[in-house]
Amino acid sequence: MDHPYRYQNDGKFFAQIAHHLEDLGCEELKHLGASSAKSAYRGIWFSAETTDLYKIVYQTRLCSRVLAPLIRFDCHSDRYLYKTASSIAWSDFLSTDQTFAISATVSHSRIRHSKFAALRLKDAIVDFFREHYGDRPGVDRHAPDVLFHLHIENNKATIHLDVGGGSLHRRGYRIDTVEAPMQETVAAAIIRYSEWDGEVSLHDPMCGSGTLLAEALMSVCRIPAAYLIPTLGFQRMPNFDSVDWNRIKKEFDGQIRPIPGSIELVGSDISSKSVAATKKNLQRLPGGDAVRVFQKDVFRLEGIPDQAIITNPPYGLRIRNRNDITSFYGRFGDFLKQKCKGSTCFLYTGKRELLKSVGLKTTWKKPLVSGALEGRLARYDLY
Repeated sequence: MDHPYRYQNDGKFFAQIAHHLEDLGCEELKHLGASSAKSAYRGIWFSAETTDLYKIVYQTRLCSRVLAPLIRFDCHSDRYLYKTASSIAWSDFLSTDQTFAISATVSHSRIRHSKFAALRLKDAIVDFFREHYGDRPGVDRHAPDVLFHLHIENNKATIHLDVGGGSLHRRGYRIDTVEAPMQETVAAAIIRYSEWDGEVSLHDPMCGSGTLLAEALMSVCRIPAAYLIPTLGFQRMPNFDSVDWNRIKKEFDGQIRPIPGSIELVGSDISSKSVAATKKNLQRLPGGDAVRVFQKDVFRLEGIPDQAIITNPPYGLRIRNRNDITSFYGRFGDFLKQKCKGSTCFLYTGKRELLKSVGLKTTWKKPLVSGALEGRLARYDLY
């Protein structure tokens, strides 16, 4: 039996993920229940049953969006985009008293502007409701009830329902930030690459607003990535099963645990504003009060021996003078060598050339994109 929407017929979904994380994302999706996962450009096509989709959206730490394709069609003009979109029963996803928003991407097509494409899709949705219900839903670009995504490439259009309900990197714990905060999905990837599992203590000596600490806490305490998100996009799917979802949510929430054993999660920073932001953000998470956070210049610490050091030092956005920043990385390298024996340091920088200034041999380096920055994550084993 054919269903009206593409994802219902083939069980395939698309996860957006940062470049270079595709392979790591495939591993995560399969672990969370995807029956198949295949890398694409800055994304992953995967297959999943409905209940597994709920688990994936609730648990993924690496994917920024998860999209359910509704229809795919040839699209050589905005008139045909409007006509085809008008055939969708938009009342399957929202009602006149709710709000929606549209994100769009366009490349190598006759429709050249993404904002114009989004506007034409918006017109089709609004006109559908006016014709059938005499009223229309509102548009809310900041906090919509339902989010759709339109992708047009080589004159082929796909309209998706965003089943995460927005960018999944917005976990909900970061209510206070400092300059140049790290994206949550990038921090989660760093924790994943470090293979830190709570066997040793972890210290971030330049913790900023605490994103690395929060992602480490969520990982080791088994806190679902979307734990603080009140409503997820799959709850707007026509075939949404609230009984299954409540059972799955209860199961995963029941696995949350305290920080294990005698290990410590520790954060420090020279900035009192950063320390205050980190404490406020961690308090949003179960067990966040158990993370020890204090103000101190990294170079005044007595040392961090026999631990995991995971950190994102300033890389020019907070230190303006190039000589100062290269000197800073050199001093940090000396600190690691002299005061951190037996530890393993995972250092991420948005400017990969700064790793040369550390002056230590790396065990490995991995590319890691953060926004517009083509950064690097380096591992140092400090014998």
